[in-house]
Amino acid sequence: MTKREAIFPAGRHALYAEHRYSAAIRSGDLLFVSGQVGSHADGSPEPDFARQVELAFENLKAVLKAAGATLDDVIDVTTFHTDPQNQFETIMAVRNRIIGEPPYPNWTAVGVNWLAGFDFEIKVIARVPQAA
Repeated sequence: MTKREAIFPAGRHALYAEHRYSAAIRSGDLLFVSGQVGSHADGSPEPDFARQVELAFENLKAVLKAAGATLDDVIDVTTFHTDPQNQFETIMAVRNRIIGEPPYPNWTAVGVNWLAGFDFEIKVIARVPQAA
């Protein structure tokens, strides 16, 4: 049986320790990344919505990198939005700049009414490339 391995990006361990969760869990060649938000290093939310979405993607990329993966390895995306109708255009503009070429990962967007002070969250499943 494959044992799970906790993955943490550099510099954000206090946030994860405080809330008692791992940034990601690797099981075999699959990586299950916890929801990433647009927080600064101290855990505070970025007030500008577009920048908050960008920071969430930056935080996601840091977790993927810590596991030896990139956005190109992402196979499943779930995003959470506090005001989808009014946020969608901004989210798609940021997403389209950051997400690479086809084939694109599958994507599920969910409207929610609370994200602990944030307005956008992204969680993914990725396949970690095998070392050559």
